[in-house]
Amino acid sequence: MERHHKIIICCILKLLILFIIGGTVYILMELAWRGYSHIAMFFVGGIAFIFIGCINEYLPWDLSFWIQCLIGDAMILILEFVSGCVLNLWLQLNIWDYSNLPLNILGQVCLPFAIIWYLAAAFAVVADDYLRYWLFGEEKPRYNFKFI
Repeated sequence: MERHHKIIICCILKLLILFIIGGTVYILMELAWRGYSHIAMFFVGGIAFIFIGCINEYLPWDLSFWIQCLIGDAMILILEFVSGCVLNLWLQLNIWDYSNLPLNILGQVCLPFAIIWYLAAAFAVVADDYLRYWLFGEEKPRYNFKFI
C-alpha cells in the first residue's frame, strides 16, 4: 500500500475514534442532564466534537482559549440549529424544543443553551487536544488564557 493511502487511513481512523468519543460523551451528557437521549444526538455530538477539534488544527495555538471556546460555541449552535431544523421541524422527531426558553430561534437554539454550549466547548477543546496528544502523539496542548 502506498504511503499516502496509509496516511489517509490513519486520518480516517483518528477522526472515527474522536467522533465515537464525542458522540458517546454527548449521549452521556444528555442522559445525565435530562434522563434520556436520541440516537441522532450521537451523530450530532460526534460531528460537533470533530468540528471543535479542528480549531487547533487550523488556527494557531496562541489563539486565546476564550476565543476558541467562542468559536466552538458558534459551531455547536450552528450544528444544533441545522440538525434541529432537519430532525425536529422537518422530520418531526421532536428530540428537543427550546420554544419556552428566552431568545430562542424556531425553538432549536436559545441563549441559555448557548451559555451551556460555551462551557461544553471549553471541555471539548481541552478533551480533543489531550486525546490527540495521548492517543495519537500529537503536539502537547498549551493554552493562552488572555482575553485577546
